[in-house]
Amino acid sequence: MSSRLDRKLANIRAGKYTRSDFVIADAKDSDVGAGVTATGFDWSGETPRRRSRQEFIEQIEAIIKQDIVDIMLLSQSNLELLQERGAFVGSEIKPAIRANLESMCWGAVRNGKYTDTPSIPFRDTNLARAMANYPTSGTDLGLYSVSFNNNLEADARSLNAFAEFRAEAAKHGFKYFYEVFNPNVDTGLSREQIGEFVNDNIIKSLASVTRADRPLFLKTVYNGPKAMEELAGFDSELIVGVLGGGAGTTRDTFELVSQAERYGARLALFGRKINLAEAPLELLVLMRQVADGSVEPEEAVRAYHGELQKLGLKPARPLEDDRKITEEVLKPAAKLKAV
Repeated sequence: MSSRLDRKLANIRAGKYTRSDFVIADAKDSDVGAGVTATGFDWSGETPRRRSRQEFIEQIEAIIKQDIVDIMLLSQSNLELLQERGAFVGSEIKPAIRANLESMCWGAVRNGKYTDTPSIPFRDTNLARAMANYPTSGTDLGLYSVSFNNNLEADARSLNAFAEFRAEAAKHGFKYFYEVFNPNVDTGLSREQIGEFVNDNIIKSLASVTRADRPLFLKTVYNGPKAMEELAGFDSELIVGVLGGGAGTTRDTFELVSQAERYGARLALFGRKINLAEAPLELLVLMRQVADGSVEPEEAVRAYHGELQKLGLKPARPLEDDRKITEEVLKPAAKLKAV
């Protein structure tokens, strides 16, 4: 079975990449690392109202029907519910599950302190069940994440857990993509040094992994143009994607897509930037246009606010504030392009 994702990845690997091959993924796996707060908000009333799980599922179904994203990343339980509803029938969107839950991902638990210490590995996804009835149900693709913290004991534990996951995935014929976060505790490194540290750990952690067990692609933090160009240019077999991080402004969302593509990334896998938007469907339309190069980031922000006005939705922030870049890592390259 071939999906749009398969065709895009094939083009990228063959050196035939065009901007229409840029992959957009919606990370709707927030319930894995959070709880009640995972579902985002309904903005249709006077004030935003938190969605129920069922409303969250309906939002995901609407995005699947829209058919812009290439991957829909979910918890295993929500994938099961969506497939029972026939959400992916006839769709070219590739469903994927979060295949592990290291403690780095538990930061959205209210009143929790899990991220105060170096991340430790944890995994409760059942790969055998994911593959049991595939392709009728389940999926053969998942996300595996790691956070390196320059801590020998914690990082060695994470690497050993990663090796155990690869062995189980190989046993079941399960494929994965590889997410590497920045350190979740203070390491005393500058942003540039963190980029170098993360890049080296990505390459080091895959050095002994044969092609059969390697990830389909990579998902990592955008640590600026230099770090992205270094990683994307190091190995043509490793397709690099960026994660979204915090919600930020709408300009942050579009600027990250634009800069990531410009400096070598071929995927954008955003969670909060989509889930917390006032109008996720309209945001995705414009993300696709920014990735394709038909709309510049600032122009896309204006267009997005125009769509909010048409829908009668009150924006989370005024247009002038939403046009601002607030994520420091994005500011230098944006200024260079503006000159």
